[in-house]
Amino acid sequence: MKRILSGIKPSGELNIGGYSGALSQFVRNQEEFDCFYFIPDLHAITVYQDPKELRQRSRELAALYVAAGIDPKRSAIFLQSQVSAHAELGWLMETQAHFGELSRMTQFKDKSDGKDVVSSALFTYPALMAADILLYQATHVPVGDDQKQHVELTRDLANRFNNRYGETFIVPEPIIQETGARIMGLDDPSSKMSKSNPNISSYILMLDEPAVIRKKFSRAVTDSDMSVRYDWENKPAVSNLIEIYSVFSGMDIPDVEKHFEGQGYGNFKKEIAEVVINILEPIQQKFHDIVNSSELDAILRDGAERAAAVANDTLTKAKQNMGFLVL
Repeated sequence: MKRILSGIKPSGELNIGGYSGALSQFVRNQEEFDCFYFIPDLHAITVYQDPKELRQRSRELAALYVAAGIDPKRSAIFLQSQVSAHAELGWLMETQAHFGELSRMTQFKDKSDGKDVVSSALFTYPALMAADILLYQATHVPVGDDQKQHVELTRDLANRFNNRYGETFIVPEPIIQETGARIMGLDDPSSKMSKSNPNISSYILMLDEPAVIRKKFSRAVTDSDMSVRYDWENKPAVSNLIEIYSVFSGMDIPDVEKHFEGQGYGNFKKEIAEVVINILEPIQQKFHDIVNSSELDAILRDGAERAAAVANDTLTKAKQNMGFLVL
């Protein structure tokens, strides 16, 4: 059986980069895989989170999972903190990870750079990320460019554990998305689209209203060439917009280029806004219907129970193989 484990960290409002690189892929993967989709709230607290905001963002993200089309009857949707096996196997994986491996992780370097005080969890969290995946015996992991290193570490830890203690974990394979895996800022195609950008026109949030979306796309940077052509080396800003159009319209990139052949950037930007709005409006409606409902509570409880049943079996096997007395 092919199985996937994936999630989106609740550390900020979700933008369309998260939809393109994760949520839309989550929905598609339900057709082919047994899916476990979680809210990695334990990862969020590697840096300080306001408790009220963390609770609200976690709930909103779960609601967006459902609103985007993840079917809770087919896929388990749950909070990482509600399945205690994550934290326990995370510690066991820390005993397998080497200091040098963790110190080479680029995300730790990026997030700790220039800071006087850094949480130790920011250094060790890749071991918890490996535990997340291995707990569910995931055969595949959807991954973007910025997460490949974590999957490589997970594979190394799984193989190391299996060699030391006997076959315990499935060694997962990465799924690399070709288009839309990394959406860049509308103001700067060299930087990933992020809510942390002080320029609010640089990103499109999943809950932005249509008028706001149209305005932000109208301000998106392009170039002086006036040709809608996919060429990341010479036309990064336009190529970024083409990828967004491709993801939200369902058209292949060559078809997008053909569709806008001979047209200027003005009409191009208007059409991008409309295809994005066409996808986001029904998601937003479903989100508002479910976000504060008892239905969402039930979905998360059921998802945690289903996830725990699988995770606890794996954890027990890992503990037994390491030599722990399991009664």
